[in-house]
Amino acid sequence: MDLAHLRAFACVAQQRSFSTAAELLHLTQPAVSKRIALLEETLGASLFDRMGRQIELTEAGRALLAKVPDVEQSLRRAEQAVRDLDGELAGPLRMATSHHIGLHRLPPILSSFQRRHPAVHLAIEFLDSEQAYERLRVGEIELAVVTLAPGNITQLSSEPLWEDPLSVMVSSDHDLANRRSLRLAELAAYPAVLPGLDTFTGQIVHRHFSAAGETLQLRMATNYLETLRMMATVGLGWTVLPESMANEELRCLSLRGARLSRTLGLVVHKERTLSRSARAFVEALHAGAG
Repeated sequence: MDLAHLRAFACVAQQRSFSTAAELLHLTQPAVSKRIALLEETLGASLFDRMGRQIELTEAGRALLAKVPDVEQSLRRAEQAVRDLDGELAGPLRMATSHHIGLHRLPPILSSFQRRHPAVHLAIEFLDSEQAYERLRVGEIELAVVTLAPGNITQLSSEPLWEDPLSVMVSSDHDLANRRSLRLAELAAYPAVLPGLDTFTGQIVHRHFSAAGETLQLRMATNYLETLRMMATVGLGWTVLPESMANEELRCLSLRGARLSRTLGLVVHKERTLSRSARAFVEALHAGAG
């Protein structure tokens, strides 16, 4: 339903005159008549009975006129909502991040953003990076701060924020614990506990082994890095974790001819216009990651 047609109808109905309505709307009388005719065509009903110079609302016209105040009020609310965009940021910001980034990278950024914009409700989901990509693709979240996919993903745009070096780690009593460096072939002789090979981090590890013609002995897989650290600590196998997760119970090993690393960053949908709150959070990310 065209808003200009509805306003013309309301004016004619209130004035009971096409000519008077035309003057008030600064239109010609034929233009007003045309708008009413188009509105009647859209609704499939006559809105006025025209009896000589007199006009009366039909039953359909009376029903429509009763709803005009509701339409006008909704329009005013919509206009006010747009004008309010120049004011304080408020409302929900739906985003996703991984457990690791949420624990080790985002806390100071989140704290600073919330202090600056207390009316913004941060609706944060902790997801695997691959899940976050899918939620972005279908429009269920506005942005994600996750491990970036090794290649380009259709519809999504990514921006690197942090380089996250990875390290092979073993327990202090592992057979390889005292080795300063080793080749992939030597590492492949021992069982591993790793991120699932369907994850971006798991794919990075698998790609290095495949390139060297080596086969992984995967004893166990989980996407939770804290769990992997625990399993490596108790001797279930070697693992690959961010260097920032090393502790006194694990030994970091150097691989000859291989550098393991992943990239953490921001992902958004290419065709989605970010809300003001989302744009402000992106600015906070840039400031915090710089």
